[in-house]
Amino acid sequence: MTIRIGNAPCSWGVEFAGDPRNPPWRQVLKDCADAGYRGIELGPIGYMPEDPAILSEALAENGLELIGGVVFRPFHDPAKWDEVVDAAQRTCRALVAHGARHLVLIDSISPRRAPTAGRPDAAEQMDLAEWTAFRDRIATVARMGAEDYGLTVGIHAHAAGFIDFEPELERLLDEVDEKILKICFDTGHHSYAGFDPVAFMRRHVGRISYMHFKDIDPAVKADVIARGTGFYDACGQGIFCNLGQGDVDFPAVRQILLDAGYEGWCTVEQDCDPTLDVHPVEDARRNRDYLKSIGF
Repeated sequence: MTIRIGNAPCSWGVEFAGDPRNPPWRQVLKDCADAGYRGIELGPIGYMPEDPAILSEALAENGLELIGGVVFRPFHDPAKWDEVVDAAQRTCRALVAHGARHLVLIDSISPRRAPTAGRPDAAEQMDLAEWTAFRDRIATVARMGAEDYGLTVGIHAHAAGFIDFEPELERLLDEVDEKILKICFDTGHHSYAGFDPVAFMRRHVGRISYMHFKDIDPAVKADVIARGTGFYDACGQGIFCNLGQGDVDFPAVRQILLDAGYEGWCTVEQDCDPTLDVHPVEDARRNRDYLKSIGF
């Protein structure tokens, strides 16, 4: 099994490029390398420099490889389509410039879905026309990434968006050609949504092209679901705990990947609120040590 373990800027609280709370991008690269990783994601486009020469030099200085990048945008909102396409094109160009492989598509948080994150039975559903247009927007960006830029494109379910719960993810997979859209599977978001990540992986491992490793604190999950807590507040309450301390069975995840002959990157993501008393370097190091202890 040839699996490489990376990390991502969201583990340092970086969710949006223009957030004044973000740590300096060079510091995140250094921290990531110091914690024992050899790969990192791009983060939201515009956070790291879009000039390839500047970023290439900084990656090389830290012995890091760029793994991929995420388009975390409101695919659900037709009025924001230009924003989605712009972010996708810029992300694709950045990934190609650095030889990165993975383009990850995530429908960002919707006010219509935020109160019901983790509660599939209570969540508002799109009607057929809205779903069809939503699906086609995702497919359009997926085709662009795969065919125009030669990237491997994965859909990523995310709490409080319209691809959150397992039935929505599987419906999308049924309706969009596997040649252009694979799965970036996030263990933590699948658990947050109330479904079993190991069972999903067993059914769909052949379509999983990329992994995000998150763990979920079950006590925090139960509380935030009961209270209808927003996603970012849940992050601040520590719903994403250190790997191995939550309800995701990572030894089973490893075995599924091993049996399937999975090769490539698995990226640790421990979303946090950078304004709180968090220690992302220490968490990153603990997560890397844990994964080593179970054979990654």
